[in-house]
Amino acid sequence: MAIAYRHQVDPDTEFALWKIEEEADDLYSQLQLNNKEKAYIEKLSKGKRNLHWLGTRVLLRKMLHTDEYIDSQVDIHGKPYLVNMPYHISLSHSFDYAAVMVSKSGPVGIDIEQVKEKVERIAHKFMRPEEMAFIDPANKIQQLYVCWCAKEAVYKCYGQKEVSFADNILLQPFPPQNQGTVSARLLKGEIDIPYQVQYMQYEDYMVGYVKGQQ
Repeated sequence: MAIAYRHQVDPDTEFALWKIEEEADDLYSQLQLNNKEKAYIEKLSKGKRNLHWLGTRVLLRKMLHTDEYIDSQVDIHGKPYLVNMPYHISLSHSFDYAAVMVSKSGPVGIDIEQVKEKVERIAHKFMRPEEMAFIDPANKIQQLYVCWCAKEAVYKCYGQKEVSFADNILLQPFPPQNQGTVSARLLKGEIDIPYQVQYMQYEDYMVGYVKGQQ
């Protein structure tokens, strides 16, 4: 499967979606992996976890236009980074899709989620009362997924642990629509960082993505 969707955010930044229709062996054959990565793949259970890991790495390779080995590590906070290439990266996956965002000029965050009714049951875990107040009852599920993806994208862009979606990431009201922008702030102690998170619905998935300041 080729790239399903690709979007240029700015001259230095883009993201893409990959629909995972291949078998694990097909994806594996498109990668160059070191011994540590091969051992990690061996430990993953067969199924979606395996396909998601492989799918995001194949997509990253396609976006960077290289057949060379890509040394992708994670830091102490779990944020992925490239050792020998001048790109910030963010990875996400949900069911049949992998998503990758890359930028040469600033940290990025992306999240993709399949839209399901279950989000309503956990809304209290990531939404503040004032955020719930602007949710349109007629578009509740869709709008809640925008909020979740926006907060997840901000969390990934910021790239440090111990951030509460409800307590530390605040969203401003936005109209329910298939794509748009959400104003967000990350507030924690003396930290106050504004973000403009973009979102779009793709088939039955919601995608939130953001680029931070260098």
